[in-house]
Amino acid sequence: MRAFYSGQFVLPLPPGHRFPMSRYALLRDRLEEHLPAVEMDQAPRASDGELALAHTPQWIAAISDGSVSPQAMREIGFPWSEAMVERSRRSTGATIAACRAAFAGGIAANMAGGTHHAYADKGGGFCVFNDAAVAARLMQAEHGRSGRQLKVAVVDLDVHQGNGTASIFRNDPSVFTLSLHGQKNFPFRKEASDLDVELPDGCGDADYLTALEHALDELDRRFSPGLVIYLAGADPFERDRLGRLKLSFDGLEARDRRVFDWTWQRRIPVAFAMAGGYASDIAETVQVQLGTFRVAFDYWRRWQNAAR
Repeated sequence: MRAFYSGQFVLPLPPGHRFPMSRYALLRDRLEEHLPAVEMDQAPRASDGELALAHTPQWIAAISDGSVSPQAMREIGFPWSEAMVERSRRSTGATIAACRAAFAGGIAANMAGGTHHAYADKGGGFCVFNDAAVAARLMQAEHGRSGRQLKVAVVDLDVHQGNGTASIFRNDPSVFTLSLHGQKNFPFRKEASDLDVELPDGCGDADYLTALEHALDELDRRFSPGLVIYLAGADPFERDRLGRLKLSFDGLEARDRRVFDWTWQRRIPVAFAMAGGYASDIAETVQVQLGTFRVAFDYWRRWQNAAR
């Protein structure tokens, strides 16, 4: 199973910054130790043309040359730097590469990504470019060259609503946006996804999994995707600083297993990204993410066995 990573994912930040940047390198190390069969490839950088499939030229230029306003950078939450630009391009490029690899092998991963708060013309919430939106549009363009229409479902199980993704794909019937998130959590101004499932503070394993089951049933009734982009946020975890839900390690594993089983039963390729995770103990966030990879690898092997 292929996973896309870059040393640029670990962005140098000012002392005391609340974003747990080190989790990307920690996840890489844990995968090398516990799942050495996962093939880690260099994440490519998304080009201006690729980014323009989901973002305005003005936003791409302002981020790239540093002319973006201080207010816009405050909304993102990172200081501007050339390293930040490179990280954002490679995080997007990794989801593009994971989608292509998923068509070849069934399942593939971006070891970062899930930047769902980025709109067409602005960023927010640690998100600069929207990797899922860019990748979905590019995959559709590549399939369209051979005369095939590709329908994409974005299954967003980060604890925060995918407002940027919902905005970008508003009124686009070829992309279905599903967001299962905390009702009272960030962003406080939500956008309308094709299907929003709002969860109360303190929601635990049983209620979450029931809500997910209903959401997947609804997706199945309304849409038939040829690709799923799955945002496997670690932040519904019970000890996440920003999550406000109460999912256990077992509950999050069951969540991942349900998503990968849903795609496997329908033979839909799936590219997954890590999205959010802010546990006080970073090792617990990485443990959740490692669990996602374990489940994904199990289903990837099923894809390979079926192809023989």
